Amino acid sequence: MNESGATQPQTISTQIKNKNLVAHRRRQIIDAVVPLFTAQGFHKTTTRQIARAAGFSIGTLYEYIACKEDVLFLVCQDVHDRVAGGIAGVLSSERRGRDALSAVIRSYFEVCHRMRDVILLMYQETHALPPQWKKKVLENELKITGIIQEALDRICADSAQPRPEAFRLELIAHDIVVLGHMWAFRRWALSDRFSIETYTEEQIRLIADSCRL
Repeated sequence: MNESGATQPQTISTQIKNKNLVAHRRRQIIDAVVPLFTAQGFHKTTTRQIARAAGFSIGTLYEYIACKEDVLFLVCQDVHDRVAGGIAGVLSSERRGRDALSAVIRSYFEVCHRMRDVILLMYQETHALPPQWKKKVLENELKITGIIQEALDRICADSAQPRPEAFRLELIAHDIVVLGHMWAFRRWALSDRFSIETYTEEQIRLIADSCRL
């Protein structure tokens, strides 16, 4: 439901027909809103504050989103897009075997490190999304897991070692996703002993052993 009580469509509506302009303005909104949501929380942040931080009038803001929940969904979507893009870039290279696995994990963990505050925000605030947006966020999470699983399958297929069972690769893919997120919400405990680099290398070693690489 939006703020007027009407059911939202399955995509975020906009009054603007120029797709490039919509993408640019929504990028501005995402960049402006993350510090607000991180500092104040989703519920205490107003649309007027979002508009001001993005450099818009409140009227201009509503040309690109219908409600505050749309903004939270855009933030979640941005995380997923960045993760998927990073992994795709690694898979397009000529790396093979353990080197390819290491590159996939490094790429994913680097995105999680850069966006650690946003990932923590997702865990804290996704429950505030309308059902259709929450469903989409969960679907996107599973897509990321699927991309990692496909990468593992390809990497293990190129290895001379016996290939792990499909269910095991699926579980390892879920492990990788959660381990990346763990850096976001457990770094308060981990950062005294690990940098993101040492954390990544230790996790690569454990995962590579599980994949028999």
